[in-house]
Amino acid sequence: MIHKDGSAWTPQEVGEFGERVACHWLRSQGEKVLYRNYRAPHGGEVDIVARRGKLLLFIEVKTRRSGGVGRPLDAVDRSKQELIERGANSWLKLLNTRRIPWRFDVIEVILEEGKPPHLNRVANAF
Repeated sequence: MIHKDGSAWTPQEVGEFGERVACHWLRSQGEKVLYRNYRAPHGGEVDIVARRGKLLLFIEVKTRRSGGVGRPLDAVDRSKQELIERGANSWLKLLNTRRIPWRFDVIEVILEEGKPPHLNRVANAF
C-alpha cells in the first residue's frame, strides 16, 4: 500500500489497517467488538476480543500484502498462540469465570493495491 506522497506503508500501518478492516467486518457479521489490542498485565495480548451471542471470541488478525510468501495464518506459530492464550486467560480472569463458551479465531486480511481487502476467518484456529 502506498501513501499519497508515494512512500510505502510501514508494517505497523499495514497491521493497524487490517485490524480496523477486521473490526468493521465483524460488526457487519453481527458481532460485537468488545476490545482492541488487549494487553494483559503479565504478558499476553489479543488483537480483538469480540462476542457473537454468548460466544466470546479471541481474534488474532494477520494482514499481508498480496503476493507475499505463505498465508497469514502461517505466522500464528506456537509462540504467538501462547501469547494470545495468556491474553485470553487474563481476560477470562477479569470476567471472574471460565464458564462461558469461547474460542480462538484468526482473521487473514489480504491487501492488493486498488482492490478491496480480502478477509478470511479461520474459526477455532488453535
